[in-house]
Amino acid sequence: MKTLRLTTAQALVRYLSAQRIERDGVEAPFFGGCAGIFGHGNLAGIGQALQEWPLLPYFFVRNEQAGVHLATAYARMRNRLGALACTSSIGPGATNMVTGAALATINRIPVLLLPGDIFARRNVAPVLQQLEYDGAPETSVNDCFRPVSRFFDRIWRPDQLPWSLPELMRVLTDPAQTGAATLCLPQDVQAEAWEFPAGLFETHTWHVPRAHPDRAALERAVALLQGARRPLVVAGGGVIYSDAVDVLRRLADRTGIPVALTQAGKGALPDDHPFCLGAIGATGTSCANLAARDADVVLGIGTRWSDFTTASKTLFQAPEVRFINLNVTAFDAGKHAGLPLVGDARAVLDELYPALSPTSATYRAEIARLRAAWDRERARLVTPVEAPLPSQAEIIGALNASTGPRDVVINAAGSTPGDLHKLWRCQEPRTYHVEYGYSCMGYEIPAGIGVKLAAPDREVFVIVGDGSYLMMPGDLSTAVQEGLKITVILIDNHGFGSIGSLSASLGSGGFGTAFRRRAPDGTYTGAPLALDFVANAASLGARAVRASTVEAFRSALADARASLDTTVIVVETDPTRKVPSYDAWWDVVPATTSTMESVQKARISYEDSVLLERCYQGEVKE
Repeated sequence: MKTLRLTTAQALVRYLSAQRIERDGVEAPFFGGCAGIFGHGNLAGIGQALQEWPLLPYFFVRNEQAGVHLATAYARMRNRLGALACTSSIGPGATNMVTGAALATINRIPVLLLPGDIFARRNVAPVLQQLEYDGAPETSVNDCFRPVSRFFDRIWRPDQLPWSLPELMRVLTDPAQTGAATLCLPQDVQAEAWEFPAGLFETHTWHVPRAHPDRAALERAVALLQGARRPLVVAGGGVIYSDAVDVLRRLADRTGIPVALTQAGKGALPDDHPFCLGAIGATGTSCANLAARDADVVLGIGTRWSDFTTASKTLFQAPEVRFINLNVTAFDAGKHAGLPLVGDARAVLDELYPALSPTSATYRAEIARLRAAWDRERARLVTPVEAPLPSQAEIIGALNASTGPRDVVINAAGSTPGDLHKLWRCQEPRTYHVEYGYSCMGYEIPAGIGVKLAAPDREVFVIVGDGSYLMMPGDLSTAVQEGLKITVILIDNHGFGSIGSLSASLGSGGFGTAFRRRAPDGTYTGAPLALDFVANAASLGARAVRASTVEAFRSALADARASLDTTVIVVETDPTRKVPSYDAWWDVVPATTSTMESVQKARISYEDSVLLERCYQGEVKE
């Protein structure tokens, strides 16, 4: 057998560069590069291998967590048909990646994590940054990755690598299993050589099949939908990841069944389609939520039915409501006591929609009325009015009006995801990039870089609140270093606006959420912090401007589009002018007992609302 004498890290880099992926006859390299920061746990291993054999491009980020966010956004923009690796040293560099790993796994996005680890030979232990765990000397801080990874392994010897790598790739390329895959690499093993079989480094293509459903389950689904008076489709991210957007449109055109969109599913049907109801759930539109309230059969496609989508299981109130769950994972297909259709969304819809008949004219007319009412409400919210400061909705409306159909908008945390979900109108999939599975503050700017890497021909607009910006602004310098132009809209509302509003709704008045100095009485009610975001962004190498009105914001957007540089536009908004919720609720529990009258009132309201929650698993269908 022919062999190659390589270090473990060199063999790993060669293997990753030889992996390809194929679906529907379209083939491409799977790994687009490696992001990370080198330290004593990986400098002489992965770092040396990437330097000597630059088979994978290396992207130098400023924060290991940001590196994973960048990789997640890249893979999402590639429709999960491509990924990046992320490397770190042992210790804080590794644990910085745990948050990113959780985000990737929760959102079902493939990311490869390569954290350095403790020495396999233990004679020098405890080494710098080693956690000593008496009774389990093989334990390291990297064990934190186990619950947030879909695959986890630790390579104690070079000859283990050929057996681990195919399993790792199987998980990363499996639509039903994908997420973060973690391969822990002890720092001495990374640099240790072994005679690896040469065949390990030959090009290998991973084929992504389209799973078809059980025939009997499909027939039952057709019967349920044909018998429905008020059917509803809830389209999740699985519609986009499976390239099922065209067949979903054909279903809506043929049947007139209205379609509501989750955060991940936004863009699965164009917002101007006559049967698109827009966002659903706690951050949903009035038309989608009213349709959901009375729906008798709900076809969920590629959704995991999060509490925001179901408004904490208060949204679907028809006594006889039934669920059909089309999902590539059996786990999600079984939720809500639903009829499971386990399979690829595109493959299943191709078989399902030709068997369905149009809905009634009365129902279609009702949907048209709901859509028209919402269009009027949206126009009211995004139309600028005379006021000292613009609202967040007005800024979103101005940005939406200035973007092209292929431009990408990115957001993750704060009040903006809810407003975007309701107000943003998009025509194509993968143009609305809001991370709401983990809603991780700090995701936005690294994600902008990842999207730009995956789609360099597109304009990328990052919306970030002042609180989220302060958590991870450093990778603006990464965008500048890489020459990857993004436009960042920094909304300054002087604190954590979303959690402040939630605190107020629970009777706590926004406690601990405003950017103010500590007052003599010990509370944060002093003078507002004088934070100069323009100066901060400029110090990181970005072009930075301030816009104080909607008109100035439009002008700044036009300048940013014409520029070749990364631009940050700082806009101060009025946090009191909010986009309301529409016929939906989210379960956050106020204190059961309190001396505060505001909390007591919130508790009374909560006890009324929680009665609407339903347990579909235990309900008897009439």
